[in-house]
Amino acid sequence: MPEAVLRQAAADMLDWQGCGMSVMEMSHRGKEFGAIRDQAEQDFRELLAVPKEFHVLFMQGGGLGENAIVPLNLSRGAGVDFVVTGSWSAKSQKEAQRYCRARIAASNADSRHTTLPAPSSWQLDPDAAYVHLCSNETIHGIEFQELPDLQALGSRAPLVIDFSSHVASRRVDWRRVGLAFGGAQKNLGPAGLTIVVVRDDLLDRALEICPSAFNYRLVADNHSMYNTPPTWGIYMAGLTFRWLLAQAEGDLHGVDAMAERNRRKAELLYGYIDASPFYFNEVAPECRSRMNVPFFLRDESRNADFLEGARQAGLLQLKGHKSVGGMRASIYNAMPLEGVQALVSYMREFERLHT
Repeated sequence: MPEAVLRQAAADMLDWQGCGMSVMEMSHRGKEFGAIRDQAEQDFRELLAVPKEFHVLFMQGGGLGENAIVPLNLSRGAGVDFVVTGSWSAKSQKEAQRYCRARIAASNADSRHTTLPAPSSWQLDPDAAYVHLCSNETIHGIEFQELPDLQALGSRAPLVIDFSSHVASRRVDWRRVGLAFGGAQKNLGPAGLTIVVVRDDLLDRALEICPSAFNYRLVADNHSMYNTPPTWGIYMAGLTFRWLLAQAEGDLHGVDAMAERNRRKAELLYGYIDASPFYFNEVAPECRSRMNVPFFLRDESRNADFLEGARQAGLLQLKGHKSVGGMRASIYNAMPLEGVQALVSYMREFERLHT
């Protein structure tokens, strides 16, 4: 979370704008929270230039929950195509099998998730209800730099993207998207809020077994108020949207400013790793994530010393996911360039002391 957002939330904790209660105390049906929700949606739309034919839904269940909620709403029980490029898209495909025929149209497993399969190689079903991909894989550190044009590939299916881990780090090409979903906890707010952006023509496809609280049509028609929404998460995300809109890098503003800032952060870290004989990254440069940078020490016997030294230097949560090992630096929107500079400085000193 950006520090400015945390300070604003702290100031509002006991008394939101003089109303005598905090956001967590007010009724989600009251005018105070209604104003918070409406402003959050307005700012999110502005931030990501969401077209008017898309609905913005504030939901619960996280990204994992959407792995079930999306097929319940869009599959119609038919076949769905999955592009499996890492752990999260693999989990999405496995979960969808409960509700539809979830086939793998493309995979990068043969490269150990270090490259992306070229869209021209995807084996798409012409009758698929939708095509699903995870546009940024946090564990393997791989990112789609450009969304595929399904129409150019001969598919009429809408594209569904899980953009949980890089939402608001760059623009979204909504011309190529039918639905996007993401947990807020990486770039937009605290855990507990899930944002779904769904095109209007995809709202009336829910299976009969779809729970009412997760039916996109009901959620949209009730302005995300069909059931009790995650009020604190929406409020915090709203503050973050305002912070993001105010960001500037030269002539760039909002999400474009964040994209430039994230490019510089990633370029600094990858540049040092690539130039060092002590560390390495396995992901092909053209599909490296700007949010999640996995890296390895060539001498893995030094891993524990590296992590302990990092902890003492105030650099935390650098241990890689247990499924891949090594290290991982997550440099989301709220991480300033100075944080990446501090990490590179520590890495350089650790290398000097151990070579």
